[in-house]
Formats: sequence, C-alpha cells, structure tokens
Amino acid sequence: MTDVTLNGHGAVAAKPALDKKTHPAGGVAFLLVLLAGLAFVAYSIIQDVRGAGEPLQIGVFLLLGLALLIALGFEFVNGFHDTANAVATVIYTHSMPPMVAVIWSGCWNFAGVMVSTGAVAYSVITLLPVELILQTGSTAGYAMIFSLLLAAIIWNLGTWALGIPNSSSHALVGSIMGVGLANQLMAPAGSATSGVDWSQAVKVGQALLFSPIVGFIASGLLLLVMKFLIKNKTLYESPKSDAPPPWWIRLTLIGTCTGVSFAHGGNDGQKGMGLIMLILIGAAPTAYALNRTLPDSGVAAFVAAAHQAQGVFASHAGGSPPPSAATARKVVGDGLRAHKVDTPEVFGALSVLSDDIGTQVKGYGALSHVPAAAVPNLRNEMYLAGDAIRLIGKGKTSLSSVEKAALRGFEGKLDAGTRFIPYWVKVAVAIALGLGTMVGWKRIVVTVGEKIGKTHLTYAQGASAELVAALTIGAAEVYGLPVSTTHILSSGVAGTMAANGSGLQWSTIRSIASAWVLTLPAAMAIAGVLYFILRHVT
Repeated sequence: MTDVTLNGHGAVAAKPALDKKTHPAGGVAFLLVLLAGLAFVAYSIIQDVRGAGEPLQIGVFLLLGLALLIALGFEFVNGFHDTANAVATVIYTHSMPPMVAVIWSGCWNFAGVMVSTGAVAYSVITLLPVELILQTGSTAGYAMIFSLLLAAIIWNLGTWALGIPNSSSHALVGSIMGVGLANQLMAPAGSATSGVDWSQAVKVGQALLFSPIVGFIASGLLLLVMKFLIKNKTLYESPKSDAPPPWWIRLTLIGTCTGVSFAHGGNDGQKGMGLIMLILIGAAPTAYALNRTLPDSGVAAFVAAAHQAQGVFASHAGGSPPPSAATARKVVGDGLRAHKVDTPEVFGALSVLSDDIGTQVKGYGALSHVPAAAVPNLRNEMYLAGDAIRLIGKGKTSLSSVEKAALRGFEGKLDAGTRFIPYWVKVAVAIALGLGTMVGWKRIVVTVGEKIGKTHLTYAQGASAELVAALTIGAAEVYGLPVSTTHILSSGVAGTMAANGSGLQWSTIRSIASAWVLTLPAAMAIAGVLYFILRHVT
C-alpha cells in the first residue's frame, strides 16, 4: 500500500513504493554484466601489453588487478551514492517506477562516461605531487593510489550508511590533498619534495564551493520564473496518488533526470579514469605511458612544434650553457614543485627537454615505435614540459603573443601524446558507475525526496532542481572542473523549497552542511594515515 503525507496545504501527497523486491532475473543480469565487464578489462590489458611487447610478471599483474578493482570500486560507490540524487525527483513525482528510474539513470550515466573528454580526469591528477606522478610504478606511487581511493570509498560508505548526501568529488579531492601533505611531511629534511598544488586546489575548491550556491539560487529563481510564465496549477502540485503525472510533466521530469544522469557520468566518471591511467602507467609504462594510437602522419607537425618551442625557451634562457637532459628534468621538476618556472634557468632546461623530445620522436618515427627502455624518460619529459607550459600560461611573462601561441601549440601535441584515455578504460568505468547506480540508492533518494523540505516535492520543484543541476554539471565538464552532483542537486531542491515558501528541514540541512564541511579534513586525515601506513609496510 502506498504511503501518504500532507503536502503542506492540507492535501494528501503519495509516497512512492520503494520496498519492492527486484526480480531474480535482474540480479542474474547484474552479475553477468559485472563479470563481462571484468573479463573485458582483463582481455584488454593482456592485448595492450602484448601489442606493446611488454609482458607483465604475475606479481605485477595481480597488483595491477587489485589497484584497478579498488579504482572501479570507487566509481561503483560513486554510482549508488551520487546518482540517487538524479532519480529522486522522478521517483517522488511518480514519473517513473523506482527500479525503472534507476536502470534508466544507470544507462545514461554509462553514455555520459563514454562521450566524456577526459579534461576533468587530468584536472584532478594535477593536484598530486609531481614526483609521485612521475614515479607511479614505485612503492610510493602504489601507496598513493591505494590510500586516496580507499579513503574516498571509506568516507562515501560512511555518509551513505547515515543517508547523508555527500560529494564523491569532494572526498576524492580531500584524499588527494591528504596524500600530498603526508608525502611532504614524510620527506627527509632539505629534499625537494612537493605536497599539494595549492593553486590547482584553490581552483577545484572554488568549483566545489560555488556550484552548490549556484544550484540553490538558480533553482529557486527558475521556479519563480516558471510560476510567472506557466500558469498551469498542476505543475506546482505534489502527487495525490501513485498515478503518473500528465504526460507533458512526466516527459519534462524524465528529460531532466536524463540530463543529470548523463552530465554526472560525463563529469564524475572521469575522476576514476585519471587515477586508472596512473595505475596503468606505473604497471605497464610501455603500453600506457604514451598514446600509441596517434597516427604516424602527425610526426612532422609534432617535431616542428617541439623545435618552435625549443627556440622560444632558448631565447629566454639568458645565454647560460644548456644542461644535460637528466639535469634539465631535475631543474624543471624543482621549478614545478616550487611553482616557479619563469626563470632563465628553467627556460634553459625546457629548451633542452623540448629539443630532446622532438629529436627522439623524429628518430623513432612515431610514439608507437618508442622502445620500452626509452618510454619512461620520454614520457616524463613530455609531462614536465606540458605542465611547465601550463604554469607559464597562467602567470605574467615577457613572452610575446607569437611565442605564447607556439608554446600552446606544443602543449596541445604533448597532451595528445600523454593525456589520453583508452576506449576500454571508459567502458570499464561506465559499467562500474552504471551498475553502482542500481545498488543502494534508496537511502539517499529518501533524504532528497522527503527530508530536505517540509512538504512533498512538486513537479515544478523537481524539474527546476534537475535542469539547473544538469546545466551546471555539463558546463563544469566543458571547463574541466570537478563538481559535486550531490551538492548541486540537494541545494537545488532546497532552493526550490525556499522559493516556494515550503520550509526546510533544518536537521537535514545541517547534516548535509556538516558533511560538506567535514569531508575535506576527514578525507585528508584518512588518506594521510593510510599513506603513512602503506609507505612503511611496502
């Protein structure tokens, strides 16, 4: 029997039936998709390492498998924790049956991951210490990956158990910062060890801070605009029974749910991709450190861009004698750790790296032809040069517009060679996120649907919150910014409740706000402790 509640105006609003058991066939299908996904991952890795001529030892393969399971586990938890927000509105307005809504959302999360650009993936990675990125195959690199992923999973599961909407993005960023700080504190005195890239952390923090504010204000304003322009009273009523709303309202709500699910997949799915790439680079650098799918026809343009950049850097090197390639890598790495790369010494080192990169690619004929022994140094040189150019572009320099354009062109070539996501990685993350959507969603759905406002969610409130969330998350993906689906949508629902004069349940608001405030320090602490333990164990 369907539960009912007062909608705040004396009328009765129907609650959705959330306790229906899944048909056994659904469980079998879930398990088959999961096993097929894991088999596809294993097959893809074996094919890639064979194609690159890089056989993996059993121990390395098992360690790689464990790391990938943890990374995909993070995306799975992300799915049932975050995506429950997307389906809450269609479930509580009876636009879709709960299980149909969850499966529908999972499919669109899958689609969002598959068409994502990868910009968010590498935006998150830049928060990590430089030396850990360059040495992902070391014990410190594996300790980093395990610590930050496990910390994010632990915090997500804890808040989920309490039914508190929490941001997986927030938890992951906090975990990365915790590892960075622990890495810096554990370094020997006087060593050039980096911690957190605070400039990038501020950029990510601003996105996480302002996106919920945007969700609250924009959703409330959109509801008021709708009330002014659309006079149909049905739109502003809560469901009176478990019957679906009028077809046009139902299509609207399904459309906004689809948009949020698709945008969530495109943004949140990428965070796991970037970490998976670090795992792959550490375990099988020959197969994954360089983009071997780039066509050989692009070699001439790559080499020309490298030589143009080499000329720009050399003209600002102050006439100092060029260092060796090994010394140049150290000079640029130290400059990145100190966030100071606009010096003659670093420009001289970048000139050497640019020339060495162009010479090697020209000599080998393509990135796909680089031998295993040369891959680590070439990849590190490309990463260092690309990161330095990005940092130079953010600051004030004496470079002319022509010189800046030459460096941007080289940066694009470097990114194409090092910042890529294999197709199978997208598929694996899409499956993990999509399947996660179909598990454990009830707790968060109940919180969003019943416990934010004092009245039952109306059709217009659900549509306003989800439309704003989809647009905000989509815009963040375009600009490569990680944002929180949970916070945007939860604040959007709260904004519509405030604009409608429905009232807010402040106990829930305080819980969400507390989770928002505590997530960063809690995830930092958990990740830092785990990193300290794993470094000593390994």
